[in-house]
Amino acid sequence: MKTSHKVGRTRALDQGEYVALAQFRYTLRRFLSFSETAAGGVGLTPQQYQALLAIKGAAGEGPVTINDLAGQLMIKHNSAVGLVDRLEEEGLIVRRVARDDRRKVNLILTPKGSRTFEKLASAHRAELERIGPRLSGFFDRFAGSGGARSARQKQ
Repeated sequence: MKTSHKVGRTRALDQGEYVALAQFRYTLRRFLSFSETAAGGVGLTPQQYQALLAIKGAAGEGPVTINDLAGQLMIKHNSAVGLVDRLEEEGLIVRRVARDDRRKVNLILTPKGSRTFEKLASAHRAELERIGPRLSGFFDRFAGSGGARSARQKQ
C-alpha cells in the first residue's frame, strides 16, 4: 500500500532544525532497532509483533480482520494471509468466523499470544518511558504551524 507525501518547501530550515531532524530520525531508528531485538528475544519477527499489536490495540474497535491487518501494517492482503498463517501455526492467534458477517474472519489472540505480547508490550512501554522526554522535545519543537520558530523564540 503506497501513500504519497507531498514534499513542499515553505521556508529554509536553520542548522538547529537540521540537527533536530537528524536526532529525531536517529531516536526513531534506535527505538525500531530496540523493538526488532525485543521481538527476536521472544522468537518473533518485528512484523509478527506489529501484527499482535494491531490485533490487541484494536480490541476497543472490535475484532481485526485480515484486511484490517493488511491496512494497519501497510502490506498486501496475500502477505497478511501468510503472516496470519505463521502466527496461527505458532499458536499465537486463532481465526474465528464473524457472527455478524460469515464472510469475515476475525483474528483473536490466544492465551499464549497474549502472554507473549504482554512481555513485549511491557518492554516497549519501558523503552518509550525512557525516550519519551526526548521524543516530546522533538514534537514540541516542530508541532503546529511555526512550531520550530516558536521553539526558538522560547529559548
